[in-house]
Amino acid sequence: MKSGDHRSFGLMSESSSAQAYLVLADGTVLTGHAFGHRGAVVGEVVFNTGMTGYQEVLTDPSYNGQLVTFTYPELGNTGVNPDDQEADRPHARGVIARQLSPLPSSWRSQQTLEDWMDANEVVGICGVDTRALVRHLREGGAINGVICSDGRQPCALLDLVREAPSMEGLNLANAVSTEAVYTWEDPCRVGFDQRMNHAVNAEPYRVVAVDFGIKRAILDRLVAHGCKVTVVPADSDLKAVLDHQPDGVFLSNGPGDPSAVTSGIQLATDLLGTTDLPLFGICLGHQILGLALGGRTYKLNYGHRGLNHPCGTTGQVEITSQNHGFALDAESLNPELVEVTHLNLNDRTVAAMAHRHKPVFGVQYHPEASPGPHDADHHFGRFVTLMSDRRSGGG
Repeated sequence: MKSGDHRSFGLMSESSSAQAYLVLADGTVLTGHAFGHRGAVVGEVVFNTGMTGYQEVLTDPSYNGQLVTFTYPELGNTGVNPDDQEADRPHARGVIARQLSPLPSSWRSQQTLEDWMDANEVVGICGVDTRALVRHLREGGAINGVICSDGRQPCALLDLVREAPSMEGLNLANAVSTEAVYTWEDPCRVGFDQRMNHAVNAEPYRVVAVDFGIKRAILDRLVAHGCKVTVVPADSDLKAVLDHQPDGVFLSNGPGDPSAVTSGIQLATDLLGTTDLPLFGICLGHQILGLALGGRTYKLNYGHRGLNHPCGTTGQVEITSQNHGFALDAESLNPELVEVTHLNLNDRTVAAMAHRHKPVFGVQYHPEASPGPHDADHHFGRFVTLMSDRRSGGG
């Protein structure tokens, strides 16, 4: 596909009543079939390369404001169930798929993907050439688009999508954050999420998690490692955090441009400047820590979204789950204060960092592995060790 191409890239023909369009801001039009909720929705078109976990992806608040293209050729095979939700509702605005399975096959399934999307007002388009679309996004970068299945024609949709704001400069964390403080003490998942041995019979570590768009699986991993978590809104200040007398502070994942989350950056700056508390940031939280340490962030061309990104620096490689469109600029970090501990081995962007003199670190990826590999779960144990050292006076 070339920019400005107005041809349709559908794979099958169907009656106009089930027809849907994906229109990109550069004028590209893809024709397919409507599924899920009928309507029109505008967002940033991105792609995810994972072979599983579509329900976790769609309910991950980090996808707020985005239309997700799945490179795996068929969605819906395993249906949906309430245990795999990362939030109370979907946060991705729309779904772009090659093919939709009409019949789920899983003992855990309680509903079809299409019925779930319809009930939650998530608009979808399938029957399009997702390989061509992903190549287009890789060459030209993530771009705003609109999925429409309400009968409007592409020419009427182009102005709508071109009026949509860029992801750069958008603070979406406040839109997905909790409005009220709550606690999370008991992991709701089993198997891999059983409580870690070192945490048994120990007094839980009091962690304040700042919710920029936190996933339930992250909360589960903190609890499984022996933490009692108090979740606070994204705009919380230093006093609101310290009032909970935490052993450590966690800065969560979330959507949007990290440089626009000014309250979060100020909180991290205050925590770094006035306390000795261990700080752990994931994804957006990692970027906010880097900004508080004087660094800069920039928008990636098409981002990292998938389950198999290799990260490391010292010969030990972690295969990681990632979902982000921005990254820290390594050159902007003061090497006397900050060590870049991991690089994304695909493009050498910053994947993790640590403060050289304080119990502070961040990882760009999602170590809770929901969905994805478990290689990076040890970072939760690392956070607990820092809190244990501080509690015992050894930090």
